[in-house]
Formats: sequence, structure tokens, C-alpha cells
Amino acid sequence: MAFPLEAVPNFSEGRDAAVVKAIGRALAECAELLDVHTDVDHNRTVYTLVGDARQLVDALVAGVAVARERVDLRGHAGVHPRIGVADVVPIVPVRPADMDRAKAASLELARRLGDELSLPVFLYGEVGGGRGPAFFRRGGPEELQRRIDAGELRPDFGPQRLDPAAGGAIVGARRPLIAFNVNLAGGNIDAAREIAAAVRERDGGFPGVRALGLALPSAGQSQVSMNVEDWEAAALHDIVAAIEREAAARGVEVAGAELVGLMPAGAAAAAAGAMLGIDGFDASRLLELRLLGE
Repeated sequence: MAFPLEAVPNFSEGRDAAVVKAIGRALAECAELLDVHTDVDHNRTVYTLVGDARQLVDALVAGVAVARERVDLRGHAGVHPRIGVADVVPIVPVRPADMDRAKAASLELARRLGDELSLPVFLYGEVGGGRGPAFFRRGGPEELQRRIDAGELRPDFGPQRLDPAAGGAIVGARRPLIAFNVNLAGGNIDAAREIAAAVRERDGGFPGVRALGLALPSAGQSQVSMNVEDWEAAALHDIVAAIEREAAARGVEVAGAELVGLMPAGAAAAAAGAMLGIDGFDASRLLELRLLGE
């Protein structure tokens, strides 16, 4: 029996509970829905689901169809960058050996979103030449359409124009990553942006870390919002410690952290081992994973 694949679609709706539930119901009809993470300031919901390739593709087409019908980017406001109502839709191999299955599933998904839902689809990650979502998001939908019109890039599937209400979709296959946010008390957005620059790879920080400084108006806080793309090269506890140091240097307090979706057990084991001072502690020392043969 094949090991399941994971999908972690990000939808540009985090305020209308009825729409969030409707998308979740559509996803759950074909695959197993494990987690739903909604953020009102980001105006975004991240779903985590698992299944075989066909189940995931069917589930994701159904979920995107609901979002296409019920979400309108023309009235959308949120601090997280996006190019569409189904902004980024990755398929993830839980085991490295399953990357080819994830790539094939992502290409089938991209084709169906273009053919059946008439959405422009852009490939990223393992099927998109290594490009990341930020490559397409910079400047928002208007700038993306300008780049298409100028011939700088073109959708891999679907029409050549972004839908006025639904935008486009970024689809691909990638390794497991950890979506992890650290919140700062007081809403100092400048501090959040400076700290994000200090920890992200692009500006000399941790390898594989993508980070933005965002405002969280509803909480009166700011946030260092991160994707940790290689948790073995950049351990969460080391990233958090660096953020705490950078925050203290600016007179800002860390108010807490949040995990978006799920995370690999190995990352949690590494953090636990470091905090407890246990030498050589890793995922192989976790009882449940040993019983599962992982």
C-alpha cells in the first residue's frame, strides 16, 4: 500500500466562517482533512489534508471550485501577499522517496485547475524550476498581470489573463516545510521587519528561512511570519532564540509563537532534545514513530 501524500492549500479567506467551512467540506469529501488554521489578519486559511494522488487532486479541485465561486479578491484585504483565491497549492511527499508521485500529482492538479476552472496556473518548487511563491506574488495580482502582458512570464496552464475575482493559482510539489510565526507585543511593525530580515536566508540569516514582518491589527501585535524550508539546517529553537535576541535589542517583547498546520516529528524532537539537554535525541527516540516503522 502506497504511503499517503500531503497537501497544504492556502486559501485567501480567513474572516467568513461559512466560506472557510464550505471549502473544508469540499476538501474533506475526497481526502482526509487533518487541520484547519485560520487567521483574520492574514485573511487566509491553511488546510492540511492527506490521501493518495487521485484523492488529493479531486479534493483540491473541489476546494478551489468553492473558493472560486465564493471569494472575490476585489474586496479582499489582508496582510499576507497573494495572487489568487487559492493562492498556493503544494503537494508534499511525507517521505523523500515519494517526490516523483507528488510531482506527478501536482502537474495533474495544475492541468485540471486550468482546464476545468479556467484559472491561470503557475508552477513552482520541484515542477517549477525551483521558483518559490514569492516570485509570482511580488507586486500583487496587478503586477503579475503586467509581467504576463510584457512577456516576462506566462501561466503554465489555463488562460493568459488572471480572473478579476479569483486571480490565479500557484501549484507545485515541495519538501515538507514548517510554517511558523513569532508574535511581538506592541505592534511595532518596523521591529518585525528588521527581525525578519535578520533571520531570513536572503539577508544573511538562517538557511532555508523565508520571513516577513507583518502587522496584526486585531491583536495589537506585529509578527515575524516564516516558512522554514529546511528544518534540519535551521532548527526552530535556534531561530526562536535569535528572534528573542533581536527583539530584546530593540526593546520589544516576544508575545508567543504559532504553528500553521502540522510539522515533521523530527523538528519537534530536535527542539525537545535541545531544550531538555538530551544528547543525540532525534525522531528515532520517539516511541510512536518507532512503532510505525518510521
